[in-house]
Amino acid sequence: MTNDFFVGEFDDEVIDSVVESGSDEGLESDENGGGLVKGKIGKFRVCDESMRDYIPCLDEKGGILERRCPPKGKGLDCLVPWPKGYKLRIPWPKSRNEIWLSNVPRTPSKDKAGNKWVKRKRDKYIFPGDGIQFAQGANQYLDQISKMVPEIAFGQQTRVAMDINCGIASFGAYLMDRNVSTLSIATKDVHNNQIQFALERGVPAMLATFTTHRLFYPSQAFDMIHCSRCSINWTCYDGILLLEVNRMLRAGGYFIWAAEPVQRHEENLSAPFKEMEDLAQRLCWDLLKEEGDISIWRKPLNNSCYLSRAPAVQPSLCDAGDDPDNVWNVNLEKCITQLPENGYGSNVTAWPARLHSPPDRLFSIKMDAELSRRDIYRAESRFWYDIIKGYIGAFRWGTLNLRNVLDMRAVYGGFAAALHDFNIDCWVMNVVPVSGPNTLPVLYDRGFIGVMHDWCEPFDTYPRTYDLLHAAALFSVERNRCNVTNIMLEMDRILRPGGRVYIRDTTPVIEELIEIAPALGWVPFKYDSSEGPHSNWKLLIGEKRL
Repeated sequence: MTNDFFVGEFDDEVIDSVVESGSDEGLESDENGGGLVKGKIGKFRVCDESMRDYIPCLDEKGGILERRCPPKGKGLDCLVPWPKGYKLRIPWPKSRNEIWLSNVPRTPSKDKAGNKWVKRKRDKYIFPGDGIQFAQGANQYLDQISKMVPEIAFGQQTRVAMDINCGIASFGAYLMDRNVSTLSIATKDVHNNQIQFALERGVPAMLATFTTHRLFYPSQAFDMIHCSRCSINWTCYDGILLLEVNRMLRAGGYFIWAAEPVQRHEENLSAPFKEMEDLAQRLCWDLLKEEGDISIWRKPLNNSCYLSRAPAVQPSLCDAGDDPDNVWNVNLEKCITQLPENGYGSNVTAWPARLHSPPDRLFSIKMDAELSRRDIYRAESRFWYDIIKGYIGAFRWGTLNLRNVLDMRAVYGGFAAALHDFNIDCWVMNVVPVSGPNTLPVLYDRGFIGVMHDWCEPFDTYPRTYDLLHAAALFSVERNRCNVTNIMLEMDRILRPGGRVYIRDTTPVIEELIEIAPALGWVPFKYDSSEGPHSNWKLLIGEKRL
């Protein structure tokens, strides 16, 4: 087994080294093998209060939100401050309906508040589950979709969804009750803080916007993509934005569009809707149902419709050499992404069977071990199952109130699968670093959400997003190309007060990180592997105490 899918050469009995948690046995310090690790460098300064909601790579230029990271040497060099009066978050599922006002100290704009998407009640924000998109409530809206097209089958055929310009993510929040994992995306909204509200509620969400580059998600990622009054003109620029939706939508997947009512019912304003219908037809999408303001299309299962179009029909097919899963800083193209002739991506099993069923797209990953990929996939799942079992016993993960979790090097998603198997009521953002094989399609095929990212750059989320950051064999790779201190500062930015960091890596890496962790204000502990103190692998746990 190799570092391609788990933390080096950890013995499968590694859990033996932590099952006696209750004492400091197994912990090391920098001097005599005790418990608490003390750092040897001074603490980082606290950033100015104006940086409380700082997101380094997102900046508005000329009214169009583009991702621009600080130049090398100009990145974050301080600790992003917490809001005054910050509290440990309200546990899920109660947080779906209410959050502490002090944790997201923004005043909602009048137009949004007037539409009932959020209300202020003493020291909390309250989310009634209705608003602009859902006049009768989110659950009734989902029931309507299910009745319109029963084949959508939430929680079975439809497991992974995207909600575009999601508001405060009530669509995704209520889909969780139906076993659907929804990635809610929106731009950095200075006035409404939509994504920050969603994350504080405990709903999967990320800052992203349709501009000139591909989004950092693979082809055929989402079983369903939803856009309710999302203020995007899908037909502009020859439909290039809807072509990006088409790339990310799974073969046979559903696009649900709830348009502004005026686009359908006022004669002089109905042209955009007619243009949308025409573009969808040229994309070979099948219009399954229209009801009120809602339209539901289905993407074809193969290329036959595309190939049967007249030669002059636009948009054309992308070149055969186009890699639809190449997403890091890749420009959008005005062409239709072709589907694999072998059916990869369209032939996933229903949930929950797909969680542990090795998908065919394993064989599309550019890596070694052609014949043993299914064995490697299963071995990774078994490995993390044993590790998480040990964490639950040793570190009481069942009592940690985990909700928002980030796996910084997810590989095949075995870590997230183990959390699901042990009924830890959380969601995991699975990150596939650009420095390794692109396993992101596999993660989506097994029913998870994830994103491509370069850890030499900041992550596109608000400060205080995650309860737990997990990094397995990440730093031993990235230290050759990134500034380790910058990665640690970024981890602190996105980690909630009261949150934890679990880092598994080689001894030299852990020794380096131990010097940095206390400077961030974390309380660090170091554990041996089951192979003993002379093993080349260690576990570092950092607590960001409130």
